[in-house]
Amino acid sequence: MGSTVFESILFRDMFGTAAMRAVFDDRALIARYVEVEVALAKAEGRAGVIPAEAAEAIARTADATKLDFERLERETQNVGYPILPVVAQLSTMCGEAGRYVHWGATTQDIMDTATALQLRAALDIVAADVEALRAIMADLARKHRDTPMAGRTHLQQALPVTFGYKIAVMLAAMDRHAERLRQLRPRVEVVEFAGAAGTLASIGEKGLAVQRELARELSLAEPAATWHVARDGFAEAVNALALICGTLGKIALDTMIMMSTEYGEVFEPFVHGRGASSTMPQKRNPISSELILAAAKIARQQAGLMMDALVTDFERATGPWHAEWAAIPEACLATASALHQAKFMLGGLIVDTKRMRRNLDITSGLIVAEAVMMGLAPHTGRQQAHDIVYDACREAAQRGTPLLDALVKVDAVTKHLDRAALAKLCDPANYLGIAPAMVDRVVGQAR
Repeated sequence: MGSTVFESILFRDMFGTAAMRAVFDDRALIARYVEVEVALAKAEGRAGVIPAEAAEAIARTADATKLDFERLERETQNVGYPILPVVAQLSTMCGEAGRYVHWGATTQDIMDTATALQLRAALDIVAADVEALRAIMADLARKHRDTPMAGRTHLQQALPVTFGYKIAVMLAAMDRHAERLRQLRPRVEVVEFAGAAGTLASIGEKGLAVQRELARELSLAEPAATWHVARDGFAEAVNALALICGTLGKIALDTMIMMSTEYGEVFEPFVHGRGASSTMPQKRNPISSELILAAAKIARQQAGLMMDALVTDFERATGPWHAEWAAIPEACLATASALHQAKFMLGGLIVDTKRMRRNLDITSGLIVAEAVMMGLAPHTGRQQAHDIVYDACREAAQRGTPLLDALVKVDAVTKHLDRAALAKLCDPANYLGIAPAMVDRVVGQAR
């Protein structure tokens, strides 16, 4: 039983995924600590800092599954950090070689490096989900490249667009997120081994050699300098996750609105009972969109917390570092949730093209007033055309008639454009601009 949505048996698969939880659960975390300690012993053995046979013994006998977890919990609560309790058990477990466990290291070295390994695994999951979602979105954009619908600004119908264009705009953002993930990983997946105050004085002149060997052992990058109190790498990773969730949140918000009864343009995939109300049998609530939006808000808060944790004191932070212990796993879980729900939602999205067209025609041509203005402008000048069409729009709106009917009664219009030309201008499907071409470009780049 868990006490937060991330661990609750009721909510955990709504606010995370099993794969992401497996990266951050306690046993996986402790296994990472042991992995780093073993890698450190191997690195020090190769560098001649500890006896090679001791390093071999540590690698052979250190086993995270044999640790007493109840004792670890009890001692961690007392010490305030988990590494000393882990090292104490490993030292005993490794017998005579145990004296060389954790040689020259400090608690934060082990914990930061373990977090870097966790983030590497988490970013693998996120990157794979982003790629899968991009493929889904590209297919959706391509399918609806020419599907006309109302574009909306300030919650009002503005100009016609296509549904494919709407998807392509967000696909381009996801493309940028994929690029960000590729670019940031070398700055995040970095080893930390620097000793008590970051100078590796405990190792002496072989300090950098050990650091290099440790990085190689764990397939992590070497830092230019100690980063105990330079937390920009981890902050960048969490902020990138918040950006991904922000884009998904925008998609979710639009989907929720478009699912509303008055719009009825798209619907989340139908699953019997999903989104049902306990009292209103007709309801079909946008569950995936709601969860994505919640995840976006959670990730944003964790990104802010990581920015706050950048402000550290002297050579070892007091409280800011501890805040990362909550922010990083929760941001990763929220992002995994958002991506999982987005793949489900967009992968099975139901698009009502007839309803889109009906909504596009709801203003009886007013949505393409700009098209008429631009068609008339070569004959009258742009400003005069604006004023003429503006008056025609007001007349059509007041009388509840189509814009075309209002226009054919205006001499300043009909002496330049006949009814057939006006009818063509008043058809929203003829005023899509380069929306379809942008779909082609985005989908082409996404490939």
